[in-house]
Amino acid sequence: MLKLTYTEGSFYLECLTLSLEEWVAQRVILALRVGQTLHFEPSTASFLLPVDLPGVERLKAEARRNDGEIIALSKSDAEYLEVTLRGSWLSDGSEDAVGVFVTTMSDRTEFFLHKLWQEAQVCASVVSE
Repeated sequence: MLKLTYTEGSFYLECLTLSLEEWVAQRVILALRVGQTLHFEPSTASFLLPVDLPGVERLKAEARRNDGEIIALSKSDAEYLEVTLRGSWLSDGSEDAVGVFVTTMSDRTEFFLHKLWQEAQVCASVVSE
């Protein structure tokens, strides 16, 4: 399962070993215990990856083979590839874009996507230094 945590200024991508159902059940129980409002709805999430990252072509092939209904990859411009995922959005129901997006696809695609995102973060931090 992939979990994208959106904050006011950024997002963080994690690859979790829990099933989507297990993770949602834990979140619901936590929300009930602490009295937190929890909204859960089908949604999409998008982010950019540099097109020149090693492994992007392998991700494209893996996504086409196994996960075409869940992940869409499209060229954003000459430098970036837009990754769009179908899944579920969890939030407190407010209108701000703070919350958690979760989705499930093949383990291989999740692994490649998470690895590429991590590499993109390393490249971005090197450039900003």
